[in-house]
Amino acid sequence: MSELNAIRVLIADDEPGMRMILRKMIARVDGYELVGEAADGAELMELFENLRPQVVFLDVDMPKINGVACANQIQDVDPDCVLIFATAHEEYRSDAFAVYAFDYLLKPFKMERVVETLTRIRERRQLLHDRPVLTQKEEQLRTKPLGRMMLKHRDGVSFINMDDILLIQREERSTVIYTADGKAYSTSDTLTETEAKLDPQVFFRCHRSYIINLNRIRDITPYGRWTYIVRLDGTERDALITQEKYEELERLFQ
Repeated sequence: MSELNAIRVLIADDEPGMRMILRKMIARVDGYELVGEAADGAELMELFENLRPQVVFLDVDMPKINGVACANQIQDVDPDCVLIFATAHEEYRSDAFAVYAFDYLLKPFKMERVVETLTRIRERRQLLHDRPVLTQKEEQLRTKPLGRMMLKHRDGVSFINMDDILLIQREERSTVIYTADGKAYSTSDTLTETEAKLDPQVFFRCHRSYIINLNRIRDITPYGRWTYIVRLDGTERDALITQEKYEELERLFQ
């Protein structure tokens, strides 16, 4: 089994004592590297932009920018970043759900709970890393032609066959379209504006940051406490789907 590099973690809490506790807990779990600590939301966002961690522990009630607002900004840049809220405020759980947090830890939390969460993240990443590469035949799922999309971008205009589109996601504050030939097209259009150009019988908004081609779904597996991961044929990229959207998807296929 191949090994992944250490998972980069950033923690944000205005209480030095809580940062120390999280620091010690993370050090107890193999496969993780603490790359930075923030004492407020503004510092968190600056460190996030510079360090690009794969996991972020963050409090809700922080000076300058609160944790929920930070989580929204992080999602718009990197929807794959794992968000774990560590807070004393039970009432913000629904807000954490809205930004698809992987977990919601209520202070004071036990060491075992943090270890369990970090272990699930590590095992999930290893499972995805070790999955078999699809053959060309497996990738060649085709439906009737859906027409073409005209996409404007800084370099001009591209025309994309819609049936070649596998996945569309928000990334680096842009909307990126991934196609079956391995190309990626970036546009300043919002995900909602892009969604309006697509056939709703084929393309499904499964998450605030993702649209998937229904004909390309390979499998769906649990991820976190409120979300799932969607694997697609023809690409190694994954999408997230919320519990609510998963139930909607089940109804579509009944």
